[in-house]
Amino acid sequence: MLHANNHRRHGPGDRRRSGLECTAVSALTRLVLLLVVNVIALWVAEHVVHGLKIDHVWPTLIIAGAVLGLLDWLVKPVIKLLALPFVIITLGLVLIVINAAMLGIMALLVPGVSLSGFIAALECAIIISIVSWVATTLFGLRD
Repeated sequence: MLHANNHRRHGPGDRRRSGLECTAVSALTRLVLLLVVNVIALWVAEHVVHGLKIDHVWPTLIIAGAVLGLLDWLVKPVIKLLALPFVIITLGLVLIVINAAMLGIMALLVPGVSLSGFIAALECAIIISIVSWVATTLFGLRD
Protein backbone atom coordinates (compact mmCIF):
# COMPACT_ATOMS: atom_id res chain seq x y z
CA MET A 1 0.00 0.00 0.00
CA LEU A 2 1.42 3.37 -0.99
CA HIS A 3 0.88 6.67 0.75
CA ALA A 4 0.84 10.07 -0.86
CA ASN A 5 4.59 10.40 -0.23
CA ASN A 6 5.26 7.05 -2.00
CA HIS A 7 6.67 5.23 1.06
CA ARG A 8 5.71 1.64 1.64
CA ARG A 9 3.78 1.09 4.85
CA HIS A 10 5.42 -1.35 7.27
CA GLY A 11 2.89 -3.73 8.74
CA PRO A 12 3.11 -5.89 11.87
CA GLY A 13 4.56 -8.79 9.86
CA ASP A 14 7.49 -6.76 8.54
CA ARG A 15 10.67 -8.29 9.95
CA ARG A 16 12.94 -5.29 9.48
CA ARG A 17 14.80 -4.05 12.49
CA SER A 18 15.39 -0.48 13.38
CA GLY A 19 18.91 0.87 12.88
CA LEU A 20 19.48 0.90 16.64
CA GLU A 21 18.78 -2.82 16.97
CA CYS A 22 21.06 -3.68 14.04
CA THR A 23 23.81 -1.52 15.52
CA ALA A 24 23.50 -3.28 18.88
CA VAL A 25 23.73 -6.70 17.25
CA SER A 26 26.69 -5.59 15.14
CA ALA A 27 28.40 -4.14 18.22
CA LEU A 28 27.88 -7.39 20.12
CA THR A 29 29.20 -9.44 17.21
CA ARG A 30 32.21 -7.13 16.94
CA LEU A 31 32.87 -7.45 20.69
CA VAL A 32 32.76 -11.24 20.53
CA LEU A 33 35.05 -11.30 17.49
CA LEU A 34 37.53 -8.98 19.21
CA LEU A 35 37.52 -11.32 22.23
CA VAL A 36 38.21 -14.27 19.91
CA VAL A 37 41.05 -12.30 18.29
CA ASN A 38 42.57 -11.56 21.73
CA VAL A 39 42.31 -15.22 22.73
CA ILE A 40 43.92 -16.41 19.49
CA ALA A 41 46.70 -13.81 19.78
CA LEU A 42 47.43 -14.79 23.40
CA TRP A 43 47.42 -18.48 22.45
CA VAL A 44 49.94 -17.84 19.65
CA ALA A 45 52.11 -15.71 21.96
CA GLU A 46 52.04 -18.41 24.63
CA HIS A 47 53.38 -20.93 22.12
CA VAL A 48 56.04 -18.61 20.66
CA VAL A 49 57.32 -16.70 23.71
CA HIS A 50 58.93 -18.84 26.40
CA GLY A 51 58.44 -16.19 29.07
CA LEU A 52 54.62 -16.31 28.91
CA LYS A 53 52.95 -19.14 30.84
CA ILE A 54 49.20 -19.74 30.95
CA ASP A 55 47.76 -22.42 33.27
CA HIS A 56 44.50 -24.26 32.48
CA VAL A 57 44.87 -22.95 28.98
CA TRP A 58 41.39 -22.31 27.52
CA PRO A 59 39.47 -20.97 30.53
CA THR A 60 42.40 -18.77 31.50
CA LEU A 61 42.91 -17.64 27.89
CA ILE A 62 39.30 -16.51 27.64
CA ILE A 63 39.53 -14.57 30.91
CA ALA A 64 42.91 -13.10 29.92
CA GLY A 65 41.54 -12.09 26.50
CA ALA A 66 38.58 -10.34 28.14
CA VAL A 67 40.79 -8.54 30.68
CA LEU A 68 43.23 -7.49 27.95
CA GLY A 69 40.32 -6.18 25.89
CA LEU A 70 39.04 -4.14 28.84
CA LEU A 71 42.50 -2.75 29.53
CA ASP A 72 42.90 -1.83 25.85
CA TRP A 73 39.52 -0.11 25.93
CA LEU A 74 39.73 1.68 29.30
CA VAL A 75 43.35 2.17 30.35
CA LYS A 76 45.39 2.19 27.15
CA PRO A 77 43.82 5.37 25.64
CA VAL A 78 44.65 7.35 28.79
CA ILE A 79 48.25 6.10 28.82
CA LYS A 80 48.60 6.82 25.09
CA LEU A 81 47.37 10.36 25.64
CA LEU A 82 49.78 10.93 28.53
CA ALA A 83 52.64 9.44 26.52
CA LEU A 84 51.80 11.36 23.33
CA PRO A 85 55.03 13.42 23.32
CA PHE A 86 57.08 10.20 23.59
CA VAL A 87 54.96 8.55 20.88
CA ILE A 88 55.75 11.45 18.57
CA ILE A 89 59.46 11.60 19.45
CA THR A 90 59.93 7.82 19.01
CA LEU A 91 57.73 7.73 15.87
CA GLY A 92 55.35 5.34 17.60
CA LEU A 93 57.86 2.81 18.91
CA VAL A 94 56.84 3.56 22.49
CA LEU A 95 53.42 2.06 21.64
CA ILE A 96 55.04 -1.39 21.83
CA VAL A 97 56.15 -0.56 25.37
CA ILE A 98 52.59 0.55 26.21
CA ASN A 99 51.26 -2.75 24.82
CA ALA A 100 53.83 -4.62 26.92
CA ALA A 101 52.66 -2.67 29.99
CA MET A 102 49.04 -3.69 29.26
CA LEU A 103 50.19 -7.32 29.10
CA GLY A 104 52.03 -6.91 32.40
CA ILE A 105 48.93 -5.49 34.07
CA MET A 106 46.84 -8.31 32.59
CA ALA A 107 49.30 -10.89 33.95
CA LEU A 108 49.01 -9.33 37.41
CA LEU A 109 45.21 -9.34 37.31
CA VAL A 110 44.55 -12.81 35.88
CA PRO A 111 45.46 -15.82 38.05
CA GLY A 112 47.25 -18.47 36.01
CA VAL A 113 49.03 -16.03 33.69
CA SER A 114 52.67 -15.19 34.29
CA LEU A 115 55.25 -13.16 32.41
CA SER A 116 58.91 -13.75 33.21
CA GLY A 117 60.01 -10.16 32.58
CA PHE A 118 59.99 -7.05 30.47
CA ILE A 119 61.65 -8.66 27.43
CA ALA A 120 59.03 -11.43 27.43
CA ALA A 121 56.31 -8.77 27.64
CA LEU A 122 57.84 -6.91 24.67
CA GLU A 123 58.05 -10.13 22.64
CA CYS A 124 54.43 -10.93 23.50
CA ALA A 125 53.34 -7.40 22.58
CA ILE A 126 54.94 -7.71 19.15
CA ILE A 127 53.46 -11.19 18.50
CA ILE A 128 50.00 -10.16 19.74
CA SER A 129 50.09 -6.97 17.64
CA ILE A 130 50.91 -8.92 14.49
CA VAL A 131 48.33 -11.65 15.10
CA SER A 132 45.68 -9.07 16.05
CA TRP A 133 46.39 -7.00 12.95
CA VAL A 134 46.09 -10.04 10.67
CA ALA A 135 42.96 -11.38 12.39
CA THR A 136 41.13 -8.04 12.55
CA THR A 137 41.93 -7.45 8.88
CA LEU A 138 40.59 -10.90 7.96
CA PHE A 139 37.43 -10.43 10.07
CA GLY A 140 36.93 -6.91 8.73
CA LEU A 141 37.19 -5.33 12.19
CA ARG A 142 39.71 -2.60 11.29
CA ASP A 143 38.49 0.88 12.20
